[in-house]
Amino acid sequence: MGDKPAYLVSDIHLGAVPAETERSFRRWLTMVGETGSQLIINGDLFDFWFDYRRVIPRDHVRVLAALAELVDAGIPVTLMGGNHDWWGGEFFQSDLGVAFHPDPIRLSVFGKQVYVAHGDGLGAGDLGYRVLRGVLRSRLTRWSFRWVHPDLGARVADWVSETEARANDPQARDYARARFLEDWALARLGEDPSLDYVALGHTHLPKLVELDPGRFYINSGDWVSHRTYVRLDPGAPPQLLDWSP
Repeated sequence: MGDKPAYLVSDIHLGAVPAETERSFRRWLTMVGETGSQLIINGDLFDFWFDYRRVIPRDHVRVLAALAELVDAGIPVTLMGGNHDWWGGEFFQSDLGVAFHPDPIRLSVFGKQVYVAHGDGLGAGDLGYRVLRGVLRSRLTRWSFRWVHPDLGARVADWVSETEARANDPQARDYARARFLEDWALARLGEDPSLDYVALGHTHLPKLVELDPGRFYINSGDWVSHRTYVRLDPGAPPQLLDWSP
C-alpha cells in the first residue's frame, strides 16, 4: 500500500439522491484514484441493486465504470452489501473486479485490524426487521425476484425505500438505533482486544469515537445528507472528513 491512504465510505444511496450528489461522488472517486491505495464501501452504495443475469441498471453506469477504473489502476475496492444493495455479488466480482461481501468481514489495513459491517441486523432488538431481513435474503425470494421485470422491481424498491424521508426529515432518522450501534461497536472493541477499529455505516450519522488509545468506533456517515468519508493513513489515527468539491 505504501504511504497512500485508504478510504472508507458508506450509504451513498445512488438512485435516491439528486444527480449532483452522484456527480460529486464520482469526483470523490477520482480523488481516491489519484491519492489512495484502497477503497472500502461499507454498504448501500445503491438505494437498490439486484444482480440480474443480463441487465445492469443504466442510471449507475458511470459510477460502475469509475469503480472498474480504480481496480484496473491497482486500487483494491471492497464493497459491503448493505440493507439496500445486499442482492449484489457476481457482477461486481466477475465484471468489475470488486470484492463483494454480503456479511461482515475483518480486514487488515496498514497493520490495523478492522471489523467492517454495514450495521443492519447487528446485536439484539429490531425483531421485525430481522425477520424481514431473513425472508428477503432467502434463496426462494432471490429466485422469485429474478423473474420480476427490472423496471417493476425498481419501482417496488423505490416504494419501500425510506431514504428520501430520512434526508428531508431529521425526525425520521433512528437516533436510538445509532446509539445502540455505537454501544455495540464499543462493546465489540472491549471484548476483542485484537481489534483496532470497528467500522459501521447504516445510521447515516458520522461518528468517530476513541475507546482506548488507537482503538476507534468509526461510522462514515452518508452522502444523502452529509457527504462524509474516513481517511486511514499508516501510523496515524483515522480522520472523519467532509467532501465539498
